[in-house]
Amino acid sequence: MDVLTLDIGGNFIKYAMIDEQLKMHGKGKIPTPNDTLENLFLAIDEIFQKFHALDGLAISMPGAIDSDSGIAYTGGALEYIQELPLVSQLSAKYHIPVWIGNDAKCAGYAEVGYGVLQDVEDAMVLILGTAIGGCIIQNKKVRQGKHFAAGEVSNLMVDYHDPEQLWFMQGGKDGLLAVVQKHLETEEVYTGEEIFALLAAGNEKVEAALDEFARALAVQIFNLQVVLDVEKIAIGGGISAQDILIEKINQQFTSLFTNPNGCIVEIPIVACQYRNDANLLGAYYQFQQVYS
Repeated sequence: MDVLTLDIGGNFIKYAMIDEQLKMHGKGKIPTPNDTLENLFLAIDEIFQKFHALDGLAISMPGAIDSDSGIAYTGGALEYIQELPLVSQLSAKYHIPVWIGNDAKCAGYAEVGYGVLQDVEDAMVLILGTAIGGCIIQNKKVRQGKHFAAGEVSNLMVDYHDPEQLWFMQGGKDGLLAVVQKHLETEEVYTGEEIFALLAAGNEKVEAALDEFARALAVQIFNLQVVLDVEKIAIGGGISAQDILIEKINQQFTSLFTNPNGCIVEIPIVACQYRNDANLLGAYYQFQQVYS
């Protein structure tokens, strides 16, 4: 199958036609319209016209998405998306099968179908983007939840003294930056690459910051494992490419297992195989599951 895949993000729509060998053709991106639904449809049409003889269209997008009915109930940062029957509208327009799914859940399906979670039944995926996202995998399927919000770990409350302090403020790239700024006693804004360059140069304050950040992640991963009891956890997002981050999360996670009589099993925490292309590949994988 030759399927046009779209990853609709807050800033860009990434796209590629993917074939059965998982090769990507005509890969590119255009700005995401943040103003109106009409302009979003015009952007999708602009991309669609670049390709011919397509077998289908698969879309990864933010928000509460019912993949079975093809309805986008919300659109995350795209506030103009509300209870939108996107699949029926696009399939009627382009006369091909269409599938839509939540972006974090698509990233999970990429690992289930082609990546580091092929060998397990139950798992968790955490995406360390600007903030943090996630999804739960049970019996090799991403759990949607009754309100299509299963695995939305960004909404976890992490401080009972301040219930409005949500995990998404601490767990992603911006959370790491905040910890680094605290340890360096500065308000200077560093990119992820700059932070890990300081670490590689032997900056002890940055290493202490990374330890603190990894500890915070490990504690919440431990709590998730208490509830979910999965076999493996995969970490995605840009900073997951840093081996030292995965190493430190594992170290901190191991340090939490101090009760010899505890029933919680220590499990491997690994980096996702797919990062920037995960949402596209996950959408393709799910399209195949539905339409093959």
